[in-house]
Amino acid sequence: MDFYSETASSFAEKIGVQRSSISHILSGRNKPSLDFVMKVLHSYPEVELYWLMNGKGHFPNEPKISESPNSNITEQPIAKPQIPVSIPNSNSEIEKIVIFYKDGTFKSYKP
Repeated sequence: MDFYSETASSFAEKIGVQRSSISHILSGRNKPSLDFVMKVLHSYPEVELYWLMNGKGHFPNEPKISESPNSNITEQPIAKPQIPVSIPNSNSEIEKIVIFYKDGTFKSYKP
């Protein structure tokens, strides 16, 4: 709250909890629930969970820098390879159709 110059009321409104919840946590009467922690992390993605729970680590979350011998090379996203699709001649028969999903599963169909 101090980092963002938030009042307890504005912080409560931003994360979607009642003002009294903030007051009870700040006074030590209550400990934050998992739901409360998740709301903070959702509203403030730069907050690191370990820092929030243990007071150790970094805030705001520092970007992770990979140490490599070629550290002066910036990493670029790898483009998906373009796979040429050939249309079989009209006398070819389909043996099987396989559909791959992003979650790693697949379905196989035979005509």
